[in-house]
Amino acid sequence: MNAVEQQLTGWRAVLWPIHKFETKKFLPMAFMFFCILFNYSMLRSIKDSLVVTSLGAEVIPTIKLWFVLPSAMLFMLVYSKLVNIFKKDTVFYIITLFFVTYFALFMTVLYPFHQYLQFDVSNVSIPLIGGLLKPIGCWVFSSFYVMAELWGSAMIGLMFWRFANDVTSIKESKRFYAMFGFIANGALIATGLVLKSLNSSEAHSSSTSWNALPYLMMVIVISGLCVVALYYRLNNYILKDPLYYNPNEIKKPKKKEKLSLTESFKYILKSKYLGYIALLVICYGISINLVEVVWKGQASLLYPTKAAYGAFMGNLQLLTGICTIICMLIGTNILRRCSWLTGALMTPIMIILTGLIFFGFIIFKDSLSAPVAGLGLTVLGVIVGVGLVQNFLSKGIKYSLFDPTKEMSYIPLDDELKSKGKAVVDVIGGRAGKSGGSLILYVLLNIIFAGSSLLSLAGVVASVFIVIVLFWITAVFGLNKQFLQLTSSSNN
Repeated sequence: MNAVEQQLTGWRAVLWPIHKFETKKFLPMAFMFFCILFNYSMLRSIKDSLVVTSLGAEVIPTIKLWFVLPSAMLFMLVYSKLVNIFKKDTVFYIITLFFVTYFALFMTVLYPFHQYLQFDVSNVSIPLIGGLLKPIGCWVFSSFYVMAELWGSAMIGLMFWRFANDVTSIKESKRFYAMFGFIANGALIATGLVLKSLNSSEAHSSSTSWNALPYLMMVIVISGLCVVALYYRLNNYILKDPLYYNPNEIKKPKKKEKLSLTESFKYILKSKYLGYIALLVICYGISINLVEVVWKGQASLLYPTKAAYGAFMGNLQLLTGICTIICMLIGTNILRRCSWLTGALMTPIMIILTGLIFFGFIIFKDSLSAPVAGLGLTVLGVIVGVGLVQNFLSKGIKYSLFDPTKEMSYIPLDDELKSKGKAVVDVIGGRAGKSGGSLILYVLLNIIFAGSSLLSLAGVVASVFIVIVLFWITAVFGLNKQFLQLTSSSNN
């Protein structure tokens, strides 16, 4: 341990492992992450409130499979072209402002006039593609759902972490990354408070309108502009100082000549290392999606209006934020004191345990009716409550350990794999994971067990869920071997 790290002892090393001189670099990056995650949690709650209460939870697999995944692929293609044409900071501005512009347009035009822009397709029936008609007719809400999903993949998984990996050394990452999440996940608490506050007056109303939405969107647009301002300040002022960013201290492989898009795909597909990372991302997406779609359908029955559902999502974000902050305190010390493998295994273990408890309550709901009624509760309320706990516990451990360990695994890679490879893994892999879960549910509901409900297939879904998580754990062990090889060779 070097002299600088020896100064971090006692509670300081546990609660705030950041040196005083590093705060000028650390805090703007952490607040930038805060704003990005604040928008993501706001958008995630709003998109579900719009789509689930208007079209039903059953349409979510269709939107993710036929709209989100193709949009993610298109985004990746555009991003790869932009990387070859423009500098990194220019690409960041283009992508971030593209999202902010759409959200401003949604706030001022699309949502206020959505009743005139969308069209009723309830009386239209077309063989084979009938399931696509609802999201097409309700295209304003569907497009918002797509953009909200892409914001998470593009801005969190690609824009922020790509930037952080470029300006953070491996030694810094062990202290910085978990703390980024610790501060940024206060955004979840802020989201919960904002949603509950602005939706409180409408939460118990039976009205289908959502008067608070324009104000929610205004907050999102302002937060997005803050991201741009912070990035500009970091690049043009703070990181110009070698005290905060010295490329010579961040060991990187020899820079490769830029490849074409086709060559990039071939290069990426040859990387077993990226393949393991992709498996982690895909398995996470599938496993969490299998649980969430079932849970959201039950929650919409308990909270049928947009405002009520939005207020409930505010509770979820608030609890997720509190849980994540607690997990961050634990996670930052796991990353510093334990192996990468230990940190990476925590998320699949937590998800499989909480997921099985949730499915267990659904599978045995008939047997639980009497004891639940004796407590003055309803089975539906208990299932939604258990799903709520499963959701915030899983996300808390995911944000505190899955994301940091995944991002740490990118650091030893060369520029080509780190930029374009990361784009493929995070954007396409992330969407493929969620779309994969949607595809599984779609096939179960419409082909194998046509006419069945998600509740009746809980046992089948739970079995698939177990297989996916076990496959995820196997991929963690495979990636750990290669990560140790790369990091040991770079330190020699």
